[in-house]
Amino acid sequence: MSSGARGGRGRDRARARAAPAFDDDALAAVEARIGRAFSDGELFRRALTHSSLAADSSLGDLERLEFLGDRVLGLLTAEALWRRHPSMTEGELAPRLNALVRKETCAKAALALGLDRAMRLSPHEEEAGGRRKTSILGDVCEAFLGALYIDGGLDAARRAYDVYWTPNLDQLYRAHRDAKTALQEWSQERGRGTPKYETLRADGPAHSPGFAVRAVIDGASAEGEGASKRAAQSAAAAALLIQEGVWTEHDV
Repeated sequence: MSSGARGGRGRDRARARAAPAFDDDALAAVEARIGRAFSDGELFRRALTHSSLAADSSLGDLERLEFLGDRVLGLLTAEALWRRHPSMTEGELAPRLNALVRKETCAKAALALGLDRAMRLSPHEEEAGGRRKTSILGDVCEAFLGALYIDGGLDAARRAYDVYWTPNLDQLYRAHRDAKTALQEWSQERGRGTPKYETLRADGPAHSPGFAVRAVIDGASAEGEGASKRAAQSAAAAALLIQEGVWTEHDV
């Protein structure tokens, strides 16, 4: 055997040792949560393998499944809204669908399904708090729906959908509609003008920035934080809506 071949195999073994293993108990808990076991276990694991581990995994990563799962989620949500609100127009249904399929909603669904404990991340991403990052949780959730669809069709994906989305459709829409728009509409309806947003802080490392913003309307203000300026503005707007009694904590 050539030294190059031996070296290549050695590097493969080193990567295998470095890659974290799946938590079998966490995987089993996800299947128990939806009341269905995967026929193809590798497909399940691929959906939970973050792209930071793609080079160290024979499974590949979740990105293709995420692409599919995004469409599966859209179809399930469109059907659910169509059935629940038979008198609504397309113009009324569209913003509800957008709120229900957005990344923040998917991230909360991932937590409800236990995907945060089951997914596999690189050590670097683990140390950076990846199990609580909205972007990662949302991607994993979509990939999971895509994997369920491939494994057992739309009925299989609906099992996960029914755990989180189905019982909470109306509440999720209220919670995830755009807080800035809601605040502006409410403020202008009452003659209190257009909200203004003041950046209080912008700091943190490039890979994990942080912002603090104050939302101000006539005679009232509230603050919010987020990983982007827009997210911090939305958090401040939501806080002000709660402060003024327009929203409750359950709407956030």
